Amino acid sequence: MGKEAEGLQEKDIESRGEQSRPGGRSQVLHGNQPTRPFPEEPSHWQEKFEIFNLDMKTGDTLKVKGKISDDADSFSINLGCSSSDLALHFNPRFSESVIVCNSRCSKAWQTEHRDNHLCFSKGSTIKVIIEMLADKFQVKLPDGHEVEFPNRHCYNKISYMSVKGGFRVTSFKLD
Repeated sequence: MGKEAEGLQEKDIESRGEQSRPGGRSQVLHGNQPTRPFPEEPSHWQEKFEIFNLDMKTGDTLKVKGKISDDADSFSINLGCSSSDLALHFNPRFSESVIVCNSRCSKAWQTEHRDNHLCFSKGSTIKVIIEMLADKFQVKLPDGHEVEFPNRHCYNKISYMSVKGGFRVTSFKLD
């Protein structure tokens, strides 16, 4: 059974951001709410939201829908154990017309993979589907093109997800 949040309503996931509430429970941040930068990242990377108990496992699929801002330079969808340890950093960059994928280990970025198939544009509404396999991640783009990135950390469970930059998540679903 999947976990789903439509319109970013709080469900059975834990998130953290500017809108934290007492008792450790928080609501997911909307794109138009105040944001704060991640301490170890450049200030232009603004936090949209973080989830700490995603519970994505090998064989699971994550569907992320949202709107790319009209003035976006880039955005990223990040999956891992924490912001310091990412199995997948999916980063479309409009200024370079490229999708960069990378991983991060103990705050150190690894070697980038670049895919020149950028099939969406600023201001568009898109759905990205990320499938976690034992040896790789498969990211299906809106036009059906797939970007593959190796599971370098050999993770079989992902607990952390964040979205940063010029992308406002409208819904996501984990199956």
